Amino acid sequence: MFGKKQTIEFLVDGMMCNKCLEHVENALKGVKGVKSIEISLEDKRVVVTASDKVTEQSLKDAVIKAGYKA
Repeated sequence: MFGKKQTIEFLVDGMMCNKCLEHVENALKGVKGVKSIEISLEDKRVVVTASDKVTEQSLKDAVIKAGYKA
């Protein structure tokens, strides 16, 4: 159905500081359909709320392009 949301959770390796967190957040904001992002630097976990059109791989690709491992 049109307009559905989903939550996608995955780990990101390589984040060491708040600047890293900011880079990952900005990369994810660039993915069309992303509604909200929560990032835990401590446990390297990213939780993204997005439209149902967004794939986990598209989010991971954005993170990898920003220089981190997803």
